Amino acid sequence: MYLLHIANKNYSSWSLRPWLLMKELGIPFEEQMHPFGNHDYSSFSPNGKVPCLHDSDIVVWDSFAIVEYLAETHKDVWPSDVMARAWARSAVAEMHSGFNTLRESCGMNIGLRVELNELSDKLLANTSRLSAIWKEGIETFGGPFLAGHKFTAVDAFFAPIVFRHQTYQFPLGETEIKYCNFLLTLENMQLWQKQALEESWRDQSHEDEVLAFGSITKDYRCES
Repeated sequence: MYLLHIANKNYSSWSLRPWLLMKELGIPFEEQMHPFGNHDYSSFSPNGKVPCLHDSDIVVWDSFAIVEYLAETHKDVWPSDVMARAWARSAVAEMHSGFNTLRESCGMNIGLRVELNELSDKLLANTSRLSAIWKEGIETFGGPFLAGHKFTAVDAFFAPIVFRHQTYQFPLGETEIKYCNFLLTLENMQLWQKQALEESWRDQSHEDEVLAFGSITKDYRCES
């Protein structure tokens, strides 16, 4: 059975992606949690980061590589339609390498609600591009998921942005907000969120990241 190494569910957007994909596709796996700041990830991950997937003697690191590895033996990772599949792969690649201002200004912290200090031009450029991708996918392939009627890797890769939007409420269009609300109804998104809120760990660097860009208005997490 696969073993997926992840970090805190409250913070780790990269961990969420393969975890959610495997849960939604019914791919059996075990997970092992390693809270930020408390573990040497290099003991199980070649690049010292999470997520990292172990399949017997095979080790796969980086969320994109994990998705592609799973796609070799699980047909529903990507859309079956060639056009939808090409679009989904392009969107995933852009998410994987881009949106740096959105990542920096709106770090994933599921348990908080935050009022941003400002909506910079760079942040608005990121959210505008995000809106364009989501709207194009839903309108082209008919929804309710980004590349059609089934959950695929492209939804898994943008799932952390859905949690970020819930926290920061940065501007999105009507179609995109509807998609956020829809994804939040998924049983496995709710499970991840529930477990994130139950975590007692706090990582100061992630907490400071929030305060550098906004003010906390609500904290739904259990006490540390």
